[in-house]
Amino acid sequence: MRTAALYAGLLGLVLLALTLSVSEARHRTKTSIGDGGDEVLRRRIRAHGNFVEYTPLTLLLLALSEHLGMGSLFVHVLGLALLASRVSHAYGISQPREPLTFRMLGMTGTLIVLVITALYCIWAFF
Repeated sequence: MRTAALYAGLLGLVLLALTLSVSEARHRTKTSIGDGGDEVLRRRIRAHGNFVEYTPLTLLLLALSEHLGMGSLFVHVLGLALLASRVSHAYGISQPREPLTFRMLGMTGTLIVLVITALYCIWAFF
């Protein structure tokens, strides 16, 4: 699972960046719980939240797919797609004048990787 481990590490750094972004906005607005009505903080919280809602399971499915025999090149393609999709979505949703294209591409890419790896895990079982 070496290939999936690379993407786990890279996605972990993205999570760190999103966490620091929320922390900075909380510090700036002096808001410890919730969003305090601040639009920038609300968007950063959702970017972080959406990341932690979709990334762990998709990454687990990617690692299991690799473990079950998915080729390294395909794991790289899916890992890159997941990384690019999560960054795209986080960027799109965190912008005050939201460029919907980034958000849509991000979710579409994430769901494609999730579906491919979920189906591969089911197929590999049988």
